[in-house]
Amino acid sequence: MSLELPLFIDYLKEQKNASSSTVDSYQRDLRRLESYLADCGVEEVQNVTATTLNSYILYLEKQGLSTATVSRSVSSMKAFFHFVYRKHKIEDDPTEEIKAPHIDKKMPGILSIEETERLLAQPSGDSPKELRDRAMLELLYATGMRVSELVSLTVDAVCLNLNYVLCRDGGKERVIPFGDQAKNAVLRYQREGREALLKGASSDLLFVNCSGKPMSRQGFWKVLKSYAAKAGISSDITPQTIRHSFAAHMLQNGAPVKSVQEMLGHSDISTTQAYLNLGLDNAQRVYHASHPRG
Repeated sequence: MSLELPLFIDYLKEQKNASSSTVDSYQRDLRRLESYLADCGVEEVQNVTATTLNSYILYLEKQGLSTATVSRSVSSMKAFFHFVYRKHKIEDDPTEEIKAPHIDKKMPGILSIEETERLLAQPSGDSPKELRDRAMLELLYATGMRVSELVSLTVDAVCLNLNYVLCRDGGKERVIPFGDQAKNAVLRYQREGREALLKGASSDLLFVNCSGKPMSRQGFWKVLKSYAAKAGISSDITPQTIRHSFAAHMLQNGAPVKSVQEMLGHSDISTTQAYLNLGLDNAQRVYHASHPRG
């Protein structure tokens, strides 16, 4: 594998435009497989068999790795050997009949629209920090972007004239529209809060911390937790909760699944369709809790 693995990684970067986190994940999984095969005396990809790979899967399970981790490792393995097969490095794909362990999908939690409104209303002051926090929360809920995308936004990635943001993930880009509430919050933060936080420093990033340095995901997570507590939201809440809520609320209000898929950046539409069930489940909970004959 030592010869083929670098070729596969270059393929992911240059032809698939995979994000750096995706490339790192593949590389980590396949390096672990390479080490296992070497311990078994298998150095060449031509000598890898389905039996060997099934033994590797059992080995991962015995190591106590989660089903999700094992499943991801199998996906990495299958992608690699499919690539090697297409490049005519091997005569048969040893992963063709290998199945990843089944994962019971846990449906993500979402906020109700009323809870979301309470959360967004919390940073109501005029301090630079609260102006920033309000802008971040509004933009996160308005676009459904990932928190990593939010904290890495540059000033020029947000077009306030046309109400859209350009999200970049590795070599991929997508344009997400947003409404006037988010626009006004970002505009006010830029006019009245950002320079105060920068304290004379310069930065291409839109959002900075109170020291004028880049916001971290962990830093924003703490900000979100504090406002959730102030809003009286008892359920566990993360930036991903806001992303899930954006998707579910959009679909509940009639947005086409394909459009929401594009805004979220999902490669598989089935991932987006799962939010349709979230909307139904939430509606049923509200009904049974509120209707006199529920």
